[in-house]
Amino acid sequence: MMGADLLFAGKPLFGTLIALLHNGKPVMGIIDQPILRERWVGVDGKKTTLNGQEISVRPCNVLEQAYLYTTSPHLFEGDAEDAFIRVRDKVKVPLYGCDCYAYALLASGFVDLVVESGLKPYDFLSLVPVIEGAGGSITDWEGNKLHWPVSSESRPTSFNVVAAGDSHVHGQALAALRWR
Repeated sequence: MMGADLLFAGKPLFGTLIALLHNGKPVMGIIDQPILRERWVGVDGKKTTLNGQEISVRPCNVLEQAYLYTTSPHLFEGDAEDAFIRVRDKVKVPLYGCDCYAYALLASGFVDLVVESGLKPYDFLSLVPVIEGAGGSITDWEGNKLHWPVSSESRPTSFNVVAAGDSHVHGQALAALRWR
């Protein structure tokens, strides 16, 4: 469950995340928000659905017009914090909170960008088919596709993740995040 802290603080925007991987690539993802009775399902090669209805991201091709979500600005440290500030200072509206629900809002066309730092594979793998099936992009901060090659030696490492509804905003966010 992602967002348990929100639930304990009285904010019902947590979610259950489920991912199906094939050779380390997420091919199916579910974001389930039981209190609001909302379920997003993304399957590789198909349109994302919300409660059975197809959804899509909204157009926004300029970073300066984007609505940005992140769980908390306090989760960024060092160079990652500086990179996040560069993006935050360019967007129209920075918003905080929501955890996985922010990605659901992006897939549904309510926000344009989500930037996070320090996520584990179980935090983001289910989000990939949901975002991509809605027409968006989700990568690490260097623009690499997100996957997790599972083996007996695999250990959950931290990833920096950026998701956008529009490929132009995704590219502009990646350019602003360049921190190495």
